[in-house]
Amino acid sequence: MALSDALRKQISDTLARNRVVLFMKGPRGAPACGFSATVVQILDGLGADYETVNVLSSPELRDGIKEFSQWPTIPQLFVDKTLVGGCDIVREMAGSGELQKLVGAGDAPKAPSITITEGAAKAFASAAGESDGQPLRLQIDGQYRYELFFGPSEPGDVVVQAGGQTVALDRASARRADGLSIDYVGGNGGGFKITNPNEPARVKSLSARELKNLLDQGEKIELFDVRGDRERDVAKIEAARQLDEEGQEYLLSLPKNARIVFHCHHGMRSRAAAERAILEGFTDVSNLEGGIDAWSQTVDPDVSRY
Repeated sequence: MALSDALRKQISDTLARNRVVLFMKGPRGAPACGFSATVVQILDGLGADYETVNVLSSPELRDGIKEFSQWPTIPQLFVDKTLVGGCDIVREMAGSGELQKLVGAGDAPKAPSITITEGAAKAFASAAGESDGQPLRLQIDGQYRYELFFGPSEPGDVVVQAGGQTVALDRASARRADGLSIDYVGGNGGGFKITNPNEPARVKSLSARELKNLLDQGEKIELFDVRGDRERDVAKIEAARQLDEEGQEYLLSLPKNARIVFHCHHGMRSRAAAERAILEGFTDVSNLEGGIDAWSQTVDPDVSRY
């Protein structure tokens, strides 16, 4: 397929705006192939600052990037607008130490802005007595899993002050932490709650009662039913649009920040559909847990169970 001028410009503009760019299958937080996942893991492990482009967002882009680079496979890593290579080359360069120098991962990142709420500050203060003056360490891995603990300083730490605490982060964690907030919720099931605007989109869980309340409040929600005609003939939620061919076209026409909810019979097929929507770039995606069966039991008993 010939590379259109518009797509060539789109790729060129992306490379011009970002020094390090990875064209990969799937989004950064949920790679859709093992080779893409390997390169993400390597770059995250180096603490590299890079942009990703999901080539599965369109067939034109998936084929077009290969034509643009004259490289036959995905993923493709670019630095300073120049193709570095695919998974094998990236792995070799990481092993030799060349990749770290190339992507600038050795450069110290800027100190992130971190907020510690009053409740969290009190909880940390009560625990600090046993820390022997060690800083509060915050670690964030490539899957945005968090660890909070008091521990010794380490070479290369990025150190910030927040909520009366000295917070130490390794360089990779510091690059993932800007804008992060730490709160504390007491009571049963409570604990520290971390909100991070840098986290990749994930499928959220929504109960039948929560969905009903949102609909009653007039919230703008796009509700999709992934079941087929036979099941919909037995039971359906009137507000739901079937995810048939026409429904799929409508879904893909929505803005990427549209609030989307999927449902099926018990919630498993709809979760798979929700995960695919995340891969398409949608950022506010929920799954109706328990599906229409939960809706029948807790919201509308007139909807038949089967």
